[in-house]
Amino acid sequence: MTDIDATTAAAGSADDLGRWRARASATGPADRAAAEQGIRAAYRRAGLAEPEQVVWAASPRAAVTLIRQLPDRGPGVREAVRSVPWARERNRLHTALGAAGWSAHWAATGGRLWESVQALVDRIGTGVVEDLAGRDTGREAAEVRLLLLDAVLGQHDAPWLAAFGTDDGPLDALAAVCRSAGWWWPYARVAVVSERPVALHRDEAGRLDHGDGPALAYPDGFALHAWRGMPVPAAFLAELRSLTPGRIRSEENAELRRVMLEYYGYDRYLADSGARPLHRDETGTLWRIDLPDDEPVVMVEVLNSTPEPDGTRRTYWLRVPPSTRTAKAGVAWTFGVRPEVYAPVRET
Repeated sequence: MTDIDATTAAAGSADDLGRWRARASATGPADRAAAEQGIRAAYRRAGLAEPEQVVWAASPRAAVTLIRQLPDRGPGVREAVRSVPWARERNRLHTALGAAGWSAHWAATGGRLWESVQALVDRIGTGVVEDLAGRDTGREAAEVRLLLLDAVLGQHDAPWLAAFGTDDGPLDALAAVCRSAGWWWPYARVAVVSERPVALHRDEAGRLDHGDGPALAYPDGFALHAWRGMPVPAAFLAELRSLTPGRIRSEENAELRRVMLEYYGYDRYLADSGARPLHRDETGTLWRIDLPDDEPVVMVEVLNSTPEPDGTRRTYWLRVPPSTRTAKAGVAWTFGVRPEVYAPVRET
């Protein structure tokens, strides 16, 4: 086996990637003993004295609040504990594989996790700032953001750990914390560690998404609410179950109105609001919903020509550009062709 083959093998397999993905999404109580052991080992790996104490917090928000109350925590040591060993391992692997090899390796390992995990990290950070600094955009918000930069991401460091061998190597201690806990803050005298979430709900695209409560929740009540990736207020979600067409029309926020329409259902909204069709032809029926201070929603109602096993025919709703004027033009647009070209022998 060549050095390159050995290096790549050490970084793991597809099964390993699945395990790192599961760690990034893990919910439930941290393994505190394993996390603390990993944290102390990470200090030793960096050539530092172990922290005098490891303090636990119920969420990243609670951790930042606690850190602000610890004047004797000492300077941050994130650079030594996390950044330096990561950079060394990346450089070693980059040298072994070459630029093209490293790029391909990252794309097959950590790169497959990076986007969704980083989006979650960014959303958590934004939520912490909003909860602790409110509408303040000055000194208060800046202080919170600076403390967030001191964090090692624990379970959310899974993408880059997935690209490296972590057994009995320079990154083994960081990997142990990743497997055991949430975000943590290393300082010279104290390490502050956050619990993992108790709930995490995402859609098929990996976006935060839950219509019946928090999409992400920690044991102390710190929570993020979202619908298909879009942050929404908690009270807004509670209102979705009692929506009416009138309430949807009265919503001034265009983005929230779109969420309401998606939840309520475009077809149901058309029926309940007494909408009239703009156009009918052999392909279907074109409908239009005019919305205040927003572009209209234009949809084609299409009846599937192939019957279901019970003999019924399923209706599909296709959203098309607001400029669409005929049902055929709308259906043709969904196939990427001009209306005069669209002439299927049999629609399915």
